[in-house]
Amino acid sequence: MVTIANLVEKIIEQKPFMQEALSKGLVNNAALAEQMIPEIEKELKKKVKFSAVNMAIRRLSEKLEKTFIAQVKFDKFSHITVRSDIIEITVYKTENLQKKLQSIYDLIDYKKGDFLAITQGVNEVMLIMDSKYKEQLLKLFSKKEIKKIIEDLSSVTINIPQESIETVGLFYIITRALNWENINIVEIISTLTEMTFIIKEEDTPKAFSTLKNLIKTNS
Repeated sequence: MVTIANLVEKIIEQKPFMQEALSKGLVNNAALAEQMIPEIEKELKKKVKFSAVNMAIRRLSEKLEKTFIAQVKFDKFSHITVRSDIIEITVYKTENLQKKLQSIYDLIDYKKGDFLAITQGVNEVMLIMDSKYKEQLLKLFSKKEIKKIIEDLSSVTINIPQESIETVGLFYIITRALNWENINIVEIISTLTEMTFIIKEEDTPKAFSTLKNLIKTNS
């Protein structure tokens, strides 16, 4: 049987920011109860008491306070690396794709600091690299092979202590900080101890400042 408590938890589960606010006691439970009553009544197909909804929210807040995800911890080796003039090209998988990918690897000069990230999906491949190679890429792939091109991008990489990978909700903790600043994340690339965010160049200063502050406050 579905209860008011079940519905309150279900609604809050769909709102990660609300979960965190409740866990920290930053929400006016009464105001939230008033807002949720119409949705709960619609689900239950009957009238519900304000006091019952308010009590369910209070109990959920107490539960979240004890169980909400821990904060990621950074150390003195944590730092941020920024690269500008990045381009993202998504292409369809074709029979000769691997040969073309090898040609791309041959283009890159890592000693000069070139950037390259290749992610293969089921039906497409995403190439993220320095925009100076755009013309070579356009010669390598036909228009029919290219699904989308996104330009004027930057990459912002944050180093994470290896032990932090055990932190539940690690991606959420870091992406949340960017989301709060209305920074749109175009792509996320991750390795064992690095998270790279591909963002619009215009958001780079704000993203750098936000992640730097995250490191400072969680060290």
